[in-house]
Amino acid sequence: MKKSIKIITDGSCDFPQEVIDRVNPGIVGINVAFGDESFIGGVEIDDETFYNKMRGCKELPKTSSPSPDRFLELYNCEEDEVLVFTLTSKLSSTYSNAVLAKNMYLEENPHKRIEVIDSQSGSIGVALMILKCNELIENGKNMDEILDAIEGFKKEIIFFGALDTLENAIKGGRINAVAGKLINALNFKVIIRIEDGLVKPIDKARGGSNSLKKALEYVKNHLTHVETRTVVIGHANCPEKAEKIKQIINEGSNFKEILIASIGPIMGTFTSEGAILVSVL
Repeated sequence: MKKSIKIITDGSCDFPQEVIDRVNPGIVGINVAFGDESFIGGVEIDDETFYNKMRGCKELPKTSSPSPDRFLELYNCEEDEVLVFTLTSKLSSTYSNAVLAKNMYLEENPHKRIEVIDSQSGSIGVALMILKCNELIENGKNMDEILDAIEGFKKEIIFFGALDTLENAIKGGRINAVAGKLINALNFKVIIRIEDGLVKPIDKARGGSNSLKKALEYVKNHLTHVETRTVVIGHANCPEKAEKIKQIINEGSNFKEILIASIGPIMGTFTSEGAILVSVL
């Protein structure tokens, strides 16, 4: 049976394979450039290759928002209703480009309904929202009901992480190089929270295991009704670490589902290699 609503997102969204298999979303590629070399993330460069290249670069790779033309291509689908999720507008112009493409498309195709959502999130957070929306679609909910639910998702989503290194923050000039290298040398790891469309450092811990433990404590402290919730663990080229976190979460809870995703070039440029993100909805 054909789904009534097509879901589209941009290449900043980091999907577990299970979500791709269930939803089959349209994905608008985002470019990532190393000097004069430019690639479409997830299409022309895979995650492992991206991290290998980034490790050897003195400067951070640069990412650029997809053009309206890329959205236009995917809006031209057989479904009469389209639901588009973009990376938070506080970090990217992707949302505004998706809206521009929507207005252009509807001039020629007024019968279509296209709703563009500023996720106020990114990476695995968007993947979780999309998974929940797909469940609503499969349960026969209409677009207006889904839009109401999305506003709730934005408030309910829990999203924390632990950075293994500040190397990219140093490269990007977000932290003083001397201070950053000292923090790395002392083996301090930064705990972050993704909230209201921004990535915010909220705490630190010494050592990788302590930082992961602290990040999971933050997640746990914000949880209710775990049996109805899904967890996505994102890893920046460290799948073994993600599997270990999954085992820890599995042993202490009865979540509906726990999934693992690779963190791609967009969020990976910020987090550096070795980061773990955990999001619950």
